[in-house]
Parts: sequence; structure tokens; C-alpha cells
Amino acid sequence: MSGIGARPNDHVVRPEFVASLDDQLRDWELVLRESHHRMKNTLTLLGASVRRDFTRAGPRDVSVALDRFERRIVAFGRLYQLLSDNDDPAPVSIGVFFENLCGALSEAVLAPAGIRCEAAIASGTLSASQCHRLALMLTELVTNAAKHAFPNKKGALIRIDMARHDGAWLCTVADNGIGATGPLQGTGSRILEGLARSVQARLHGETGQGGTRVTIVMPAAA
Repeated sequence: MSGIGARPNDHVVRPEFVASLDDQLRDWELVLRESHHRMKNTLTLLGASVRRDFTRAGPRDVSVALDRFERRIVAFGRLYQLLSDNDDPAPVSIGVFFENLCGALSEAVLAPAGIRCEAAIASGTLSASQCHRLALMLTELVTNAAKHAFPNKKGALIRIDMARHDGAWLCTVADNGIGATGPLQGTGSRILEGLARSVQARLHGETGQGGTRVTIVMPAAA
């Protein structure tokens, strides 16, 4: 993680996460609506990368481009499945779930944009609902970094860490990009706020010339 992240700046996100039951219901309805919107945006990114590949491909490169396209479609399907709500009460393996998520994000979103992904995921279990909502937050942060952090893609890296510390799960998304110039706004901010409230989580951000790092802190027993 050395070299990624810099000065603390919790204004990168807005930690307003104390809400009534009615607020939580409205948040969850918003989350469902906006998460579908986010998946559509991810599909748009996938389509753009495919068009770029086929535009650049010569007659001899078409089969290579087709193979790459097929892998991305399969990865997008895995990503959509992981981000679909799951009410199964059985505990979910954090290592298996989030390693699969990071792999799907890398194949479907990051690799086509020339961004390298690293991940370190601790072992443990969470409920399916917790995994689903954390996955939506993580995907939003990764997608936001991929879109805005790297005007120059050379050496672009997004690092994902998930660990347990002092009775809480910490999920960190860090990039070595240009650094955020202000708080997350619009759709992305609303998704993060609503999801964080739904699992009693808080967000902490820091940014600077070395990049941006956002950590989701969720009580282990949320």
C-alpha cells in the first residue's frame, strides 16, 4: 500500500450515516434504483472498450479481439451475479466472494481501461446481505476511480484491501491517480451514503498527489 494515498480528507465522502427507519427504507429504494443504473454504466464502459478493440483490430486480429470480448462478457456476467441481492441466510466466505468480485471487476472494467488491480482479502464470513452491499460500495468506488483518477493511464493501479480490525471490517479502495479535488457528488455519492447507512458503516477518505484512498468501516456484527 506504500505510495498510495496522502493527506487525510474526509470531505472526499460525506459521513452522514445516522438515519431513521423511514430514511433507511428510502435509502434502500434509492440504492436499488441507482445500483441498476451503475450496472448499466458498467455495461456502457464494456461496450466502449469493445468498440475500441474492433476499431483498432486488423483482419488478422479479429479472432483475438473476439476472444477478449468473450472473456469480458463472461466477467460482466459474474460481476452482475455478485452484485445481485441475495437473501440467503447462510454465512458467505469473504475470501471467496470478494476475490471473485475483484477478479470480475479487473476483467470487465479495469483491464480494458489499462488499469492494474491488486487485492488482499482477509478470511472470515459475513451475511449475504452485508456482502452484497459492501460489493456495491466497492464497485462504485472502483468504477469512480477508473473513470476519474487516471487521465494518464501509464502505471495506473487500484488496490483493494479487506481486513478485520478492532471489531470492524475495513474495506479500502486506493488508487495512485491524480487525487480527488472535492467530495463525491451525484449518483455515486447517493449510492455510497444509502448503502453505508443500511449496514451502519462509515466512510473515511484521504487524497493527495499520491492518489485517493477511501475506507469503508463496517461493524462486524452489523
